[in-house]
Amino acid sequence: MPDSLPPPLETALYRPLKRFLETRGFEVKGEVCGCDIVAVRPGEPAMLVITEMKLSFTLELLLQAVDRMAWADEVWLAVTASRRGRDQDRRVHRLCRLLGLGLLAVTLSSGGVAVICEPEPYRPRSNLKRRARLLKEHGTRRGDPATGGSTRQPIMTAYRQRALDCAAAMRCGPQRPRDLRPFASDAGAILLRNVYGWFERVQPGWYRLAAAGVAALESWTAATAGEAG
Repeated sequence: MPDSLPPPLETALYRPLKRFLETRGFEVKGEVCGCDIVAVRPGEPAMLVITEMKLSFTLELLLQAVDRMAWADEVWLAVTASRRGRDQDRRVHRLCRLLGLGLLAVTLSSGGVAVICEPEPYRPRSNLKRRARLLKEHGTRRGDPATGGSTRQPIMTAYRQRALDCAAAMRCGPQRPRDLRPFASDAGAILLRNVYGWFERVQPGWYRLAAAGVAALESWTAATAGEAG
């Protein structure tokens, strides 16, 4: 069987990028003062563009580009084009825009260069809905019951706190939603939706605590006691 082809080198990106920049009116030279590509367009003053290359998007590439921003009018990142790599990740695109960096994707088979984002100032569009949701959750959650960075256990949200309050009030027996409003203003919706499976309807307008609710009260009470200890 023939040997597999060796992986491409970063230098394979150079010729396509050189042509790309030359079509934009730049004189292009490689490896200038530690920069992969330096392009200059004559003028008063001259325009200086730096391009840093890597086969894929990496933190090191990003750090290099941030360092070069103080030296040049524009800084571009250039990577090999892929179908599912970081060059296709919209979070990477937003990051480049936030930093004012350009991003190029080079298709080695054809030598084509695609502009993913231009190196220009950018401010993301405000997401007022998400902002309001964050402020509401932060304001209605009692105390600080969730440790930052937790990923393998349920999060104690404000909604879960209110559901637990309803469950605790139902230990003594079935309750109506209006009886639980002192504990949760949205008690009716909590019982109706029954997100966690903690409640059971015994007759129209009356609910009792299910076995899952009893277990949840015990586990969350134990977890809270453990954190306090």
